[in-house]
Amino acid sequence: MPPFLTVNSLPVRQRRDSSYYGTVSIGTPPQTFRVILDTGSSDLWVKANPCRTCDPTLPLFDPSSSISFKTMGRRATFHYGSGEAAGQIAFDTVTMGGLTIDSQAFLSVGQAAQDLVDEPASGVIGLAFDGVSKMGAMPFWQALASGGKLVAPEMSFWLSRFIDDPQASDNEPGGVFTLGGTNSTLFQGEIDFVDMPISPQQSNSLWLLSMTSVTVEGELVPITAGKYALSAIDTGTTLIGGPRWDVRNIWNAVPGSQPATGIPGFWAFPCTARVSISFSFGGEMWPINPADMNIGPLPSSSSLCIGAIHDLSMGGDIVSGDGEPGWVIGVAFLVPIRHRHFFLTNVFFALGYQQKNVYSVFRMTPPSIGFAQLSVAAGSSGSST
Repeated sequence: MPPFLTVNSLPVRQRRDSSYYGTVSIGTPPQTFRVILDTGSSDLWVKANPCRTCDPTLPLFDPSSSISFKTMGRRATFHYGSGEAAGQIAFDTVTMGGLTIDSQAFLSVGQAAQDLVDEPASGVIGLAFDGVSKMGAMPFWQALASGGKLVAPEMSFWLSRFIDDPQASDNEPGGVFTLGGTNSTLFQGEIDFVDMPISPQQSNSLWLLSMTSVTVEGELVPITAGKYALSAIDTGTTLIGGPRWDVRNIWNAVPGSQPATGIPGFWAFPCTARVSISFSFGGEMWPINPADMNIGPLPSSSSLCIGAIHDLSMGGDIVSGDGEPGWVIGVAFLVPIRHRHFFLTNVFFALGYQQKNVYSVFRMTPPSIGFAQLSVAAGSSGSST
């Protein structure tokens, strides 16, 4: 059995609380790239030479420099809400945090929308199941788990927040990503695991839970059950999208809120308000930091700000509909209270991921997602509410 690996060679970074990325190397000799950590997709892709639409200042994969690079002449296009990435399906040696797959499928991208990923990322590493792979390939993390290269078939996250720090730069320390287990220094108490309502062997192989209750200021608001309650827990999405009628019910419970003028699907509320919203997925109730509910002022108003929960049908990389989740729960739910000195004085990083005062764990066997309260070292306020 391989030793437990804390990915201390892979500090997670973040950009403006919207993108969280780690480091992978591809090829022989290895070429290193920053990639978005995305539990809402399954494929690995990186921008590669020649790329007509890529920023020349970003690192690009050079297939001609890798003696282990292989391609079978197949092409693919990945479609996202913010654009497309197109290229050739390839195979090469991929390493992350000291763990390696010798012939990992990935998309060598030669054309990509300019704003598809935030700089300085060169691509995306998908961390969902193989059933949603657009290349029909096994994802890197799943190949590690299936090959017995992980101590435990788990990933865990702890993500940072700097949205409320006026001194923050565009790129800041992003947290901890632990591949193959958990980091006990980052949470306290038990991990509240909830089984996935749909098996990964079924058609939808995202990381899913069912939304069971929502509170606004401690009061329950009505939400829709059944297929519309399916919720994708997605580190690659910034905000929180849900069914139109549920989103309306949530914001109707916030005094002074109204549809955001000029921004379809979004709502606005008084900037002076601290909106307290909590979600439950069948276990405990987990609060969202009010700072993450406010994504900035409404351009047409001096007193209203835009809320982070929006109508999913109006746009997103994961769409709602039959067989798809009704909710996409992004990092607005997943980040903890900011605890800046932790990042400045500690350099241990594992695959750990968080939501609002919670540490999050994605477990392959049995398929489930767990949340735990953050430790004080990781930024907990000392309270679960």
